[in-house]
This record gives sequence, structure tokens and C-alpha cells, in this order.
Amino acid sequence: MIYGVPVGAIIAVAIVALVLIIVIGFVSWYIKTGNRLLKMQVKCDEAVSGIDVQLTKRFDTLTKMLDITKGYAKHEKETLIGVVEMRRPVQGSSIAEKQECEAQMNQAMKNINIVMERYPELKADKNFAQLNSAVMDIEENLQAARRVYNSNVRALNEAIVVFPSSFVANKKGITKRDFFEAEEQKRQDVKMDFS
Repeated sequence: MIYGVPVGAIIAVAIVALVLIIVIGFVSWYIKTGNRLLKMQVKCDEAVSGIDVQLTKRFDTLTKMLDITKGYAKHEKETLIGVVEMRRPVQGSSIAEKQECEAQMNQAMKNINIVMERYPELKADKNFAQLNSAVMDIEENLQAARRVYNSNVRALNEAIVVFPSSFVANKKGITKRDFFEAEEQKRQDVKMDFS
């Protein structure tokens, strides 16, 4: 007995207090880790939205380029109208769908560049030059948006696969996200032909 309290009672209280501290610590860690993973998901969603914004801006700019280009190249109309007929990236569409939309717009840009080569006076048009500059700026912003998205996806995916946060991710149903990847044709080596 210590101060009139049985030693067994003191040990029991100490064990209960220790178990309570461990349970409270685990619950706190679980909630904190779960919230961190959810915040990472929100960052990924925000980054996808950034890609959507840039793809939409690119689509709108290409549509304006089409209007200017139509005046210079009427017989190229079918090729350029394809830009307008392309579907815009839909809010909530998958990364694969966004990549497909981007591939279509890349092809349209190539077609516009071919028209510019055939009609050099088009390059000299002030409005077209401004829009062309805007497209280049949008392309840089789109690249940055992709890098932000992939960075956020990397952080989320790492947290999901590393123990002990993988335990919380599994319990909350948080799964890995896909990275935004380059089109297959852009992964190929560039062939230089000067003939």
C-alpha cells in the first residue's frame, strides 16, 4: 500500500491511463493522416481543374485563330473547322480523356502551322501574330499545369503506398491517381531531315 491505496489499484490505473493515452494518440494520428490524404486529393482535383482551364483557354484561342485564318485560306476550311468541332475538355472527365482532347488540339495546331507555311502573308497579320503568341503562352501554362498535377499526384501516390499512411488510405478507400503522360508520338525521337 502506498498512501493507503493498494499497489494493484495504482498499477491498474496506470495501465488504464497508458492504454487511454495510446488510444487517443492513435485516433489523433489516424484523423490527422486521413485529413492530410484528403487535402492531397483536393490538391490533385485542383490541379486537374488547372489543366481544364488551360485546355479550354487553348480551345478558345484556337477557335479565334480559325476565324482569322479562314479569311486567308478558304480551301483549307475543312481542316481548320475540325478545331471548332473538337469537343472541349468536359469537367470531371478522366485524365485519359483530357490527354485525347489535347492530342486532337495538337493535331489541329500542326494543321494551322501547315496553312501558315502555305500562306506567308498570314504570319504577317497582326491579329494572327498576337493570337499565335497567346497560343505559345497558353502552351507554357499548360505544361506548368501538367507539372503541378503530376507533382500533386506523386505526393498523393507516395503517401498511399507508404506504411503507415497506407493503412489509413486503405480504410478510407483512397486510391492512386494516374499521371498525365505525353502522347506516344511525342515520346519518339525527333527525326531531322534536311534534304
